[in-house]
Amino acid sequence: MEIVLERLPFRDAVALQPQSLQTALARIREIIKGTDLDAVRNGTTALVGIGASFYAAVVAAAQFRKQGLRAFAFAGGELYDAEDNAADVYIAVSASGRSVEPAKAAGLRPKSETLGIAKTSNSPLAASVGQMIGTDSGIDSGPNTTSYLGSLLALGLIADASGKTSGFDWDTLARSFGTLQASIGGSVSKASQLLNGKRSIDCVGANAAYGAAGYAALLLREAVRVPAQNWDTLNFLHGPMEPNDSGTGVIIFGDGRELQLANDLADFGIATVLITSVDVQDKQNLVVVRIPSSSNGVVNAIFAALPTQIIMQDLAEAVGLPKCEFRYRQTDTKLPIADSA
Repeated sequence: MEIVLERLPFRDAVALQPQSLQTALARIREIIKGTDLDAVRNGTTALVGIGASFYAAVVAAAQFRKQGLRAFAFAGGELYDAEDNAADVYIAVSASGRSVEPAKAAGLRPKSETLGIAKTSNSPLAASVGQMIGTDSGIDSGPNTTSYLGSLLALGLIADASGKTSGFDWDTLARSFGTLQASIGGSVSKASQLLNGKRSIDCVGANAAYGAAGYAALLLREAVRVPAQNWDTLNFLHGPMEPNDSGTGVIIFGDGRELQLANDLADFGIATVLITSVDVQDKQNLVVVRIPSSSNGVVNAIFAALPTQIIMQDLAEAVGLPKCEFRYRQTDTKLPIADSA
């Protein structure tokens, strides 16, 4: 018999995230001390995920490379060919620890170094990897909240333990996240009102923020049931922005070329939300949500997840979907958890 995992209402799980980050930080640090990361340090790393965990991998791969490590993100199914020697070490990321695809990709490579990241060390993923990091991120919601941030945190700590230090003080993360949570209510509410009723929403960012944009688009598709897509910032300029008009919206993540893009889109009459650490003013068709400034892309993605989550829930409730329930759930995407009774 399969165990049904307990889930919190989405807003309740969002509220728990500062404490979840603090708990996960201590646990992940403890595990990393005894984890062999030589292959990450000296070789090429494939960061493998699916769904939200794939976007966490996209965030982390960009940050790994920034810290002098060779790393690339893959959706699990891309590595179903056992002859594909994409990397020296494979890090399988599954927030729940139950996703079939990263587990299968790692399991097909018994001669390679493999590492798993999930919310608990005894998840089904553990059977497919050589080393396991359970984040102890705690009870989760659907879509994932605490476990997504826990995966990002683990990946950020692995990067600091393996490559050049990012210089970020991880001990400040939970407190800064809590401060952000207490301060962005007004701007996020305005952002939600601006995007409410839009027939589609593009999510745009570069490098690590491209992964943050992917997480946003996934939440919008899952919980709001609105067509959404993530785009690399510069790629978005080369045609993908053309369908936008007053009936669509765009969420932009970043501090660089994204600033001009946000202003241009607003001037074109397109509802635009900019999530940035830069002091930019709201104007017609543009709402700015400020997050703390950090040079670490994983940290930025953790901060950016919070307004993303709240906007998503606001929009879902506005269309009568307070609880995320898949209409088209597939039967072959999750590994079972055996009942120990």
